Amino acid sequence: MVGLQHYLILGAVLFVCGLLTILLKRNAIGILMGVELILNSANINYIAFARYSSGTYDGQIFAVFVIMLAAAEAAIGLAILVTLFRNRRTIDVADIDTLKG
Repeated sequence: MVGLQHYLILGAVLFVCGLLTILLKRNAIGILMGVELILNSANINYIAFARYSSGTYDGQIFAVFVIMLAAAEAAIGLAILVTLFRNRRTIDVADIDTLKG
């Protein structure tokens, strides 16, 4: 029987994978993928808590909002990366310092 603990463990594993990806990758696209993993771990937790606590659709509604947020973040992030690549010819975050004030 799959219980709440299994979903929480899966969410924690995804969160740690996303956090390690953000901390260890130098490529900006890899960092965006890490952010997506963290958002997906939050989605799993939302749905699991909604299923095992009240049985309502609150978790699914929050998950849809997080998916919309992730889509907007990906679109804006990729647009910024394309612009920076056109100007600097790199997407390595260590080499990109044009946004510093």
